Amino acid sequence: MEHNDELMYHTHLKKGDVGRYVFLPGDPFRTDLIASFLDDAKLVAHNREHKTWTGTLDGVKVSVTSTGMGCPSTAIAVEELIKVGADTFIRIGTAGTVKDPEDNQKYDGAIVTAAVRDEGTSSQYIPIEYPAVADRHVVDALATAAENRNRNFLEGITHSKDSFFGEVDPDSCPLADQLKMRWKAWQRGNVVCSEMECAALFVICSIRGKRASAIMNWKDMNETIQTACDAVRLLIKKDEMR
Repeated sequence: MEHNDELMYHTHLKKGDVGRYVFLPGDPFRTDLIASFLDDAKLVAHNREHKTWTGTLDGVKVSVTSTGMGCPSTAIAVEELIKVGADTFIRIGTAGTVKDPEDNQKYDGAIVTAAVRDEGTSSQYIPIEYPAVADRHVVDALATAAENRNRNFLEGITHSKDSFFGEVDPDSCPLADQLKMRWKAWQRGNVVCSEMECAALFVICSIRGKRASAIMNWKDMNETIQTACDAVRLLIKKDEMR
């Protein structure tokens, strides 16, 4: 697809291409799976790591766009999606457990209420004292949808980082002692999971007056996607009554 002035530079989206509700996986290939849960989904754009499908849920336009890995590319995707009309975001992804490794077996995943800003992107928007907080209405929709499906999701804070290998292989890093000390702090602070995108998503949406949360999968991705779709259906109903 050739670039022109109507298209966002990175996502190649324009106004009308997406709905106000957008799912945000990191992986472009996961957009195909999520799109299969929408009605009449069609591929809208694919440029770099950003792949977008648009379909409907309950007759309302809903989209899915991949962010790529990490906060820098997530920030780009979210900013451009907001510019073309999106205002409600649910990140669907995978995460590692932090507080208790047994949580992988006890829970289906996590519904994210806030994020530790252990990354560099959001600090280029606003000082680090500003919290990265999910929207309470989106969190409630996800929690209600999970309960209705009899799914067992933790609710709590995620740790958003820039270095995957700083988590999974800290001993290979010169800052190993510091990384492990900080990891213990997240554990003692009841942080429930660790991933790489939520902090930027939440900070940008708070600054721009938009809504966001995330649902992180540890077991069955199809069930997690269905839960997210049910959450959007709940939001659609509530938004129609406003």
